[in-house]
Amino acid sequence: MTVRHSDVVVIGAGITGLSVALHLAEAGIKPLVLEREGVAAGASGVQPGGVRQQWSTPLNCRLARESAAFFADLPSRLDSTLPLGFSQCGYAFLAHSEERLAQLADAVLIQNAAGVPSTLLSPDEAAATVTGLATDGLAGASWCGEDGYFDRPQSVVEAFAQAAWARGAELQVADVVSISPDGDGWTLTLRDGSSIVTERVVLAAGCDTAALAATAGIDLPIEREARHLFYSEPIADRILEPLVVAPERHFAAKQLADGRILASDLAATGDPDAGRAEWLGHVRRVATDLLPRLTYVSFSISVTGFYDVTPDNQPVLGSVDGLPGLYLAAGFSGHGFMLAPAVGRRIAEAVLGGVADDALEEFSYARFARGALQRELVTV
Repeated sequence: MTVRHSDVVVIGAGITGLSVALHLAEAGIKPLVLEREGVAAGASGVQPGGVRQQWSTPLNCRLARESAAFFADLPSRLDSTLPLGFSQCGYAFLAHSEERLAQLADAVLIQNAAGVPSTLLSPDEAAATVTGLATDGLAGASWCGEDGYFDRPQSVVEAFAQAAWARGAELQVADVVSISPDGDGWTLTLRDGSSIVTERVVLAAGCDTAALAATAGIDLPIEREARHLFYSEPIADRILEPLVVAPERHFAAKQLADGRILASDLAATGDPDAGRAEWLGHVRRVATDLLPRLTYVSFSISVTGFYDVTPDNQPVLGSVDGLPGLYLAAGFSGHGFMLAPAVGRRIAEAVLGGVADDALEEFSYARFARGALQRELVTV
């Protein structure tokens, strides 16, 4: 049986695992990244590339603020020649009830305290910000002009990979079937029967993290949850700016740089073949009522991706008591892409023996046993 040795192994070549690998490589460690299929083969390859700072918890705001600064300087930060296409179009979160507006107002106070330049808008101010927005039944909105999205999120993940490889990280295509403590380190068993022995291992495998953690006796409360996106054909005119989220209408939409409109029924669940027509009907109805400019847009393409969801919509980060050398970075509930730079730095520092970080404490696996859950409310 083939046995390979490595100081640090990162399982998962999505943007979170690659961010960890990049930060480790920049610190002089050459991690081995294991990926079952290839770079961004999982959730990182099917997601809309959003980067926002509007959250309802102080810690997420701080992580998002740090990550936004990283993303703002991404081409030079990663020495990338890939066309990454960041559009700082802003995010508008709409409220159609006073209760939801109060939640947004509380979140804006938290965001502002963390340095996020968000603000609360009246219905008329929201209509002035979102051209063509119908204000019937609208209570208000929150807005941050620094929010936006990468038009080619796959290119962003590939840029992280290229930067990590250039700094000494290595990628091996391999299917890890189990992890187990082995003396002062860990043994990773691969599907082909070979093994990798390592001192430290980072689990950043998205929805598959829970199954791998279970082989080490860890019961991670991470569930796979489908998200369904609809795309139009390219439209020559710019008819939707900025990105709009209407949680109470279970709707989100934006226009990409190539002119396509992307929209989603945020409440869509079940079998895609059986539910696609109903979800598309919902998207069309809400678009017509909320953004009449989209009335005649035809959404001809549908794509399904997956969130790795936890009970409080927060990730599971850092070490696990009683299992030295093991680090978790999963359960992002749909916001892994936009927090990846800040999370990758913190996990890398923990692997290197750095001082404890508040994010790793607040988002630790131990919080579930303690019942110390603070649910993130501003989700899409």
